Parts: sequence; C-alpha cells; structure tokens
Amino acid sequence: MTGFLKKFYHIVAFSWYAFVIQSIFAKGDSELPPGIFVYGGPWKYLTFLNLILQMVFFGMASVNDLQPVGKGSKMSFLCLCKDCLFSVFVFPVGMFVVLLFWLIFAYDRELVYPASMDNFFPQWMNHAMHTLVLPILFGEILLEPHIYPKTRNGLAALGFVGLAYLGWIVWVYLTVGVWVYPLLGLFSSSGLTVFFFHNMLVVSLLFLLGQTLNHKSLFHPKRTR
Repeated sequence: MTGFLKKFYHIVAFSWYAFVIQSIFAKGDSELPPGIFVYGGPWKYLTFLNLILQMVFFGMASVNDLQPVGKGSKMSFLCLCKDCLFSVFVFPVGMFVVLLFWLIFAYDRELVYPASMDNFFPQWMNHAMHTLVLPILFGEILLEPHIYPKTRNGLAALGFVGLAYLGWIVWVYLTVGVWVYPLLGLFSSSGLTVFFFHNMLVVSLLFLLGQTLNHKSLFHPKRTR
C-alpha cells in the first residue's frame, strides 16, 4: 500500500506541475502585461524555475518508482540523483519561493506581483505557483525519506547555484535595464549585497530544516525499526 501511495503521489505531482507550466506557456504574449517576458521570458523568474525544478524531480521520482528494488540491492544512480536533487534544491528552493513571495506580497504586492497580473493569471494559478508548492513538498518529505549529502557539500552546491542565479538576474538588468523584480530597484549596491546574502542564509537554513524533517519521515528507517 505504501509503495502504491508513493507512486500515485509522484505521478499526480508531476502531472500537476506539467499542467501548470503548460498553462503559463499557453498565455500568448499579447495577453501578458507589457515587458513581463522581455529578455529571457519566464526563465528569469525564480518562481518559474522552481516549477521546472519541481516537475523534473517528480518526473525522476515517477521513473525511479518503476525500477524493481530487491532486498539488499544497491541504490540506483537515478535514485541517488533524485535524492540529491530533492535535498539540495527542490525542498529549500521550493520553500524559499513560497515564504519570500508571500512575505513581500503581504508588505506590498506591487514589489513582486503587481495587481495588473490578476487580469492575466487567475487566482488559482497564483496559488499553484506560490502556495501549493509547500504542501506538496511536505507530502513528499513525509512519504519518502531521502539520502542527504554531507552538509558542507549540500550547502556548497546550493551556494553555487544561488550565485549563478544572482549572476543571471544581474545580467538581465545590465542588458535591458530592468530588474526582474521591482523590489530590487529599491536597494543601493550595498543594500543589494546584504539582501542577497540574507536570502542565501535563509535558503541554507531551509536546507538544514529539510535535513531535520527528513528524519521525521513516516517511513524513515530509524522510525520503522
């Protein structure tokens, strides 16, 4: 029963993210607010990149579920990659997107999701991108324990990708003169440095949170002995 539930969960989550991403791409440029997808399209938004990340993970998990697992058999390369992807990126980045978005939204939505967006993205899509990610992640971490890398290695990989994304949004700004998020235009150079450092600290803490919650999984070996 546990195996069936896990397989069902992975397939449903993968299908859901595929549907949400397809719905975003289905929006014609003429329907979108001017300039929203200028240079880089949706690929410059962390929210969209996170949706891709979540879909890829659950796709990998679904394929991995089809592999026969014998008693005492070694873990497959796909399973190791899946666990690494979830532990280092999927959980901390997904949590970060949800928490940061709603914190800024509560303060001033115009800084992250202008009211004009409501005319183009229905409310369900906003929640699909910025709310449902969190319960789906918690469902995954409860249903299946994951193998975490050494903490320093996981944080190093997370930091490298974080710097790569920072470089990407700075490149977009230098190219077209517009910040990906209006919030960034409020900071001075030193303020931006502090802001990005703070965000990396938060993501790192979320990695450690995932590591802790992983041991609370309903099916973690230490809980099922």
